Amino acid sequence: MEITEKVAYLKGLMDGLEIDKSTKEGKVLTAIADILDDVASSVSDLESGMDMVAHQVDMLDEDIQEMQEDLYGEDEDGCGCGCEDDDYFDGELYEVTCPKCGDTVCVDEDMLDEGEIGCPGCGETLEFDLDGILDELDDDED
Repeated sequence: MEITEKVAYLKGLMDGLEIDKSTKEGKVLTAIADILDDVASSVSDLESGMDMVAHQVDMLDEDIQEMQEDLYGEDEDGCGCGCEDDDYFDGELYEVTCPKCGDTVCVDEDMLDEGEIGCPGCGETLEFDLDGILDELDDDED
């Protein structure tokens, strides 16, 4: 039952109970019912507006996804990050799997040196702490 229907039901109950609108209590109850009717009408208008906005946001999201697919496409490995493009990265490439969404992200040494990047799939911050790994590599070389 919608809020406007509930307010209409309440007003019907008040009429059915034959509440005397000339008494103090009757005046208060009538005023409350009128205010509830106004609030219910406003809420109904807001819900309609939100439905329209949500629909438009969904359409924009679909359009953006199509534009991203057209612009970036997908690589042979399907990650869409451009790691197959020789000009995109310098040096050796590493694949990192996002723990949140499971997407594979290709990174190079410069990106690892920065310490963190945002996952292109979900926006999760992927942090890289190479201090311990570099120390182990140095020890292995000695």
